[in-house]
Amino acid sequence: MNRKTLIILIISAFLLIIFGLLLFTFQVRQQQVVVVTRFGKVDRQISEPGLKPRWPWGIEMVHRLDQRVQNFEDKLTESLTRDSYNLLTSVYVGWKITDPKSFFPRFAGAADPIPAAERELERILTHHKAGVVGRHPLSDFVSATDNGTNFISIEKEVLTAVQNEVRSQGYGLDIEFIGFKKLQLPESVTQNVFDRMTSERKLLADQSNASGDAEATKIRSEADRRAAEITSIAQGKATEIRGRGEADAAKSLAVFQQNPALANFIFRLNALEESMKDRTTLIFDPRTKPFDLFLFRDVPTNAPTSKP
Repeated sequence: MNRKTLIILIISAFLLIIFGLLLFTFQVRQQQVVVVTRFGKVDRQISEPGLKPRWPWGIEMVHRLDQRVQNFEDKLTESLTRDSYNLLTSVYVGWKITDPKSFFPRFAGAADPIPAAERELERILTHHKAGVVGRHPLSDFVSATDNGTNFISIEKEVLTAVQNEVRSQGYGLDIEFIGFKKLQLPESVTQNVFDRMTSERKLLADQSNASGDAEATKIRSEADRRAAEITSIAQGKATEIRGRGEADAAKSLAVFQQNPALANFIFRLNALEESMKDRTTLIFDPRTKPFDLFLFRDVPTNAPTSKP
């Protein structure tokens, strides 16, 4: 066997191995789930990545599905609220294949099962979304008060309704989340809604003003009461102090009436003491009272004298 023939045999064997691998194996990638059908019927599903064995084409067929969360947004649809307002809504949806064996037969006829599943989900979503919107007034979507909207609870209602139908119908998928994407009012009702919101806002403003006025009146009344109470207490204290002062003055007056000359002398002496408290240089007429005391005249005859 010459060298050329050996090379041809090696290449042929290599190609045969590659062909055999392509014919009898397939690759499962990460984030992928594979449904294998045998003679057109689902035989098994494989979600672990790696190289997997199979029977040749015609006997077994390999169908790859994306196992990640899929997202789509439904169309803007019009629904009637509980208080008979037309509301345009659109939501975004996240869903995931949970049972490939059930999911694949449902949408096997489509060239791509993912868009086919989303069309079916959009039909279900439109039905249940209209039902949930019809159970709520417009104020739950467009808030005209400080209470806010009920978006979270409404989204949960839609999610629960769609999940229940999808699971009961055995679609092999589950809804991960639902949220409002758009909210619009038809032009025919927009002005009416705005007028109602303005009226409700005005009512709230009037209520707030009335509450503020009542609170201000209450505070003023309390302040007036406290001021009157404090004034009454102060007047009572002043009367009490004035009474004590008048009583003390009456006692002193009785003593001074017994000896007016002594009282006059004490008053002049106190005035002189007050004028000389600080270090003061005085220039005065000695006849000016009370400085005439320096002349040692007008001393009352019965004034007490110092013992030698």
